[in-house]
Parts: sequence; C-alpha cells; structure tokens
Amino acid sequence: MRRIATALAWLALLWGPALAEPIGGPPRPVQREAINIGVSSREIAIAPDFAGTDVTVFGSLENVDPYLLAIGAYDIVVSLEGPRDFVTVRKKDRVMGVWINRHAVTFERMPESLSMASTKVIADIATPLELYTHGVGLPAVKVVPSTFSGRAEQLTEYRDAFLGLKEKARLYQTNPGGVSFVSSSLFQANIHIPADIPNGTHTIRAVVFKSGQYVAEKELKLHVQKTGLEQMITRAAEDDPLIYGIVAVLLAALTGWTASVMFRRD
Repeated sequence: MRRIATALAWLALLWGPALAEPIGGPPRPVQREAINIGVSSREIAIAPDFAGTDVTVFGSLENVDPYLLAIGAYDIVVSLEGPRDFVTVRKKDRVMGVWINRHAVTFERMPESLSMASTKVIADIATPLELYTHGVGLPAVKVVPSTFSGRAEQLTEYRDAFLGLKEKARLYQTNPGGVSFVSSSLFQANIHIPADIPNGTHTIRAVVFKSGQYVAEKELKLHVQKTGLEQMITRAAEDDPLIYGIVAVLLAALTGWTASVMFRRD
C-alpha cells in the first residue's frame, strides 16, 4: 500500500498542473509589464512674461513582479521632447586675422528641447547599447552625408559642441531622482519646462526598465502655444517674413535715432 501511495503522490506532482488546465483549452498567455501615464496639463500657454514652469507626469505600472518592485529593480525614465528639426553646427577659424565660419556639420532632425527625469542616473539604469537601442538619454546624432567630409572622429567635437550649447541654454536637461514611486506601483515625475521652450507639439515619453532591460513605454502629446504679443510676432515672422524684416529694420533705425537725440550733447 505504501508503494501505491508513493506512486500516486508522484503522479499528482507530475500531472497535477497539467490536469488543472482545461482539457483542450489554449495556454495561458504570459502577461508582460505595461505602463499608463497622464499629465497635469496637455497645453502650455506661453505669455510674454513666461519664465518657465513644471509639469507633473503621473502613471502606474501593471503586471509587475512584487518582489522585483520591492527591491527597486524597476526604473523609469520620463522625457519631454520638443519638435525635431535639422541643426547645423559651424566652426570658426582665424583667417588673415578675421574669424570666419569655415566648417559646418548638419545633424538630422534633432529635438529642439529635451527635459528628462528618471529614478536614478540614466547611465546606471541600463547598458549604453540598451539605452541607445531604445533612444533613451541624450539623442544620438545622425549626420547629413553631403555636409561633412572630414574624419569620423571629428564628429564627436561637433556633437559635444551642440549638446553643450543646448545644456547651457537649459534646453537639454536631466533630473536624476525626478521620478519617484508614491505607492507600490504608482509613480510621478516632475518635468521642468524652460522659458525658451519652442512652440509646437512636444512628446511626453515614459520608458520602463526591469533589471536593466527594456520592457515597456508609453507616449502622450503636449502642445506649447504662444499667446498675446509673442504669438502675433511669431505669426508675422512666419507668414510675412519680408514685411517682418522691413518693420524690424525700421524699428531698429527709429530706436537708434531716438537714443541719439535723447543722449546728444549740445
């Protein structure tokens, strides 16, 4: 009898999980992690006295492993990326005592602004290859082939100059620790919007990593619209550039003449 009971126990151990599934039914799908996000405001109005603001992005993780979540294995990077455009970086050289632009490199469709917040330093979240593959972190530059004929290693100099100018103007910025969990699976991120943020449609993107591996992402659109006097000036410059240029020159000449009259010494 003991041998029969032992045999039955082994059969139950081996075949129990299989018998628990419906006979002929489809296998249970493996649920992967997912992310949902929202934002405190989907539109930003830029007035003449606009000095920058903060936007709060909130979200939740689904189908997470409670143990990995408890030990901090999940990392989140939230970014606000501005409209993309071609960017030309020029280098000046001294020629016969005069500094002139001699070399230039054009990069393809670089974001005009980029603000990032993360649970920790982005470089510590995943390997450089993993971050590059999924476009997380500072943008990887792509060169328009017809604009550069120098050595490949010289591109690093132009890329660093471009990123340095953007960071100095606070149009490219990072905020390690700007993403925090407010409960077991709810998080929030504080994204700073600089005063010189470009007009247009921006993209809010949240990316989730688990133990250094990409698992999911979500995107939202945010609209930045100039209002009041700035909107009138921007629209005039775009719709009637010739008239805008003539008026700007006349205003500059009038301002200069007025200043010369006011401060003239008799």
